[in-house]
Amino acid sequence: MRRLLGGLVLFIFFSQPLFAAKFDYGLNAKPVADNTYLFIGKKEDFNFQNGGNIVNSGFIITDEGVVVIDTGSSRRYGEQMLAEIRKQTNKPIFKVINTHHHPDHFLGNQAFKPAPIAALKGTVKGIKNSGDMFAENLYRMTGDWMRGTEAVVPDITLQPGIEEIGGHELEYIELSGHTGSDLAVFDRTTGVLFAGDLVFHNRTLTTPHAIPEKWFVALDKLAKLPFKVLIPGHGEPVSDLSAIEQTRDYLRWLVTTLENGANKGLSMNEVMQTEIPARFAGLALVKSELNRSVVHLYPGIEKKTLHKLN
Repeated sequence: MRRLLGGLVLFIFFSQPLFAAKFDYGLNAKPVADNTYLFIGKKEDFNFQNGGNIVNSGFIITDEGVVVIDTGSSRRYGEQMLAEIRKQTNKPIFKVINTHHHPDHFLGNQAFKPAPIAALKGTVKGIKNSGDMFAENLYRMTGDWMRGTEAVVPDITLQPGIEEIGGHELEYIELSGHTGSDLAVFDRTTGVLFAGDLVFHNRTLTTPHAIPEKWFVALDKLAKLPFKVLIPGHGEPVSDLSAIEQTRDYLRWLVTTLENGANKGLSMNEVMQTEIPARFAGLALVKSELNRSVVHLYPGIEKKTLHKLN
């Protein structure tokens, strides 16, 4: 019986990714501005079917070469992303940029070597410390989509400021809130803002390393930029402030809900039963992400509340 059950588990585990379109992410480079392209990920959790294609990544073709913004969730993703880039240009990869250390944004790095890979100091540290663990966890969630994937740590520490690359004036903006180290890349030449996971659009934000008070500050700074197109880390691009406002609105509601729960002495399970406002009903994964956020953030908020009472 044990042998039979073990075989059944192995069949289920290994058969699911085999039906996943032969590991084809279906990447399609969508133009969003002159020489600027975007790959839009699914508004889903990691699973055996999507292989981790849940993230937005993109690239800018400059006179000096291609600047890549985030590389997806696996070596396969990075390779397929590079193949799509080659359909648009044969120029060399000038630089790869990772906006933060979450796995869906950097685990495709190895497909772009030996091109230089850059990230903020905190992101480099996060990938160095947690990259292998992230890769192992994604293998459990997406199976053989991850085969051959290894965490590649950025070899350049990016400094905030403006860099001129092949006729494009790129501003690197160091922020935090979604994680302790979040990079936004603003192309002042085209007006395209790559906001990373500081902004979500019609997809509920994630909070495993969130610092809400800093996240609000980051959103305020992004809102002041004269962008023409904003690329969120997850969800469709926008040409106005709607995605920033949606992210801020949900984050404010989330923090208020958790603080009210702590003041009332509610348990985590009780907070998870909070009714979700109608204006957030259309956000992808809203219930499951609320539950995760309670796990991520509620213990710290409870601790602060008890400290105030004492």
